[in-house]
Amino acid sequence: MRRISIIEGESTSMSTIERGGDGEGAPAPAPEEDLLYGVIRRLWPLHRTVVRAVERELSGTGLTAGEHALLDALHAEGPRTVPQLARAMDLDRQPVQRWVNHAVELGLAVTAPNPAHRRSSLIQLTTEGAEAIRGIQKAETAQLRQRLADLPAEDLRTALNVLDRLGEEFRHLGNGSHVPPEEPDSHGNTDAHRIQPSSPHPTHKGRPRE
Repeated sequence: MRRISIIEGESTSMSTIERGGDGEGAPAPAPEEDLLYGVIRRLWPLHRTVVRAVERELSGTGLTAGEHALLDALHAEGPRTVPQLARAMDLDRQPVQRWVNHAVELGLAVTAPNPAHRRSSLIQLTTEGAEAIRGIQKAETAQLRQRLADLPAEDLRTALNVLDRLGEEFRHLGNGSHVPPEEPDSHGNTDAHRIQPSSPHPTHKGRPRE
């Protein structure tokens, strides 16, 4: 098994993707692998660019990019606990809790009793919070529509599928787990045809608020 290593720019961490091969002296990466590398190499710069753009749009609102992501998640998914929000955003609880605390201070979110767990309150948007995130999203949508109007919907759907798959595989790699190839169940269905939990709404991950 040949192991392809990916080292990202300023980071010293290394992720790996396993591909079939014959060990030492294996052939050069196939064109498909070159394309995969190209996608992965663009993700980190793209993430930073998106965060900077979001922070610029939020100038004067008192919100950070991370708090934007929090409001977006609550708007998309409804009331959630801090642990649920942290899992959905793939972050530690501490920054999410800070963003929640600040959103509550600004009157954009409130805590509510959780019937399923009395010691873990639900976080939900206030009317002001819902109006704030809708206004932000309206402005963002107008910008995206203007700048990316030439992208066909099919290209966007393909991009979403690729990003979802990359996120899934790197999440498994980060957790040290291995997912075997899909195998049909007793009814002949693969995992892709089984009912799966809804994926978290795409969000921008901002820097933790100091």
